Amino acid sequence: MSRSRINGNFIDKTFSIVANILLRIIPTTSGEKEAFTYYRDGMSAQSEGNYAEALQNYYEAMRLEIDPYDRSYILYNIGLIHTRNGEHTKALEYYFRALERNPFLPQAFNNMAVICHYRGEQAIRQGDSEIAEAWFDQAAEYWKQAIALTPGNYIEAQNWLKITRRFE
Repeated sequence: MSRSRINGNFIDKTFSIVANILLRIIPTTSGEKEAFTYYRDGMSAQSEGNYAEALQNYYEAMRLEIDPYDRSYILYNIGLIHTRNGEHTKALEYYFRALERNPFLPQAFNNMAVICHYRGEQAIRQGDSEIAEAWFDQAAEYWKQAIALTPGNYIEAQNWLKITRRFE
């Protein structure tokens, strides 16, 4: 039984019902439908904190999904899980891969900036201000890209860019 059929969350159930209706009326191949089912189940598992199960579903969705745009969101969600698990290098890799397929994902740029900023703070704690500045400069570049895509978002990042004089 599909995970979405056993999930007790009202929002997940509603999403599943709407998704199932759309899958019936929109012409899609059986492979596309199966890929979406794995993606949906991955999102459900991820929202419950079942990251290993979510990753299994996302990897299966990646195996089946052929559309680059849809693959970008699967890759992005895999990146989210690696970020959550503190695996920042892996997370950055998946965010990059998502952006290769869909360069209009401001949330991927933002998450990459957050990781770089975090690494800059770590470098400061270790007494390496030169490395810290390099990480902060990289964070600034990613935040600028996120802000360019969605100018009204990421206000804290915009403030940080202004305060640190990295905003042009």
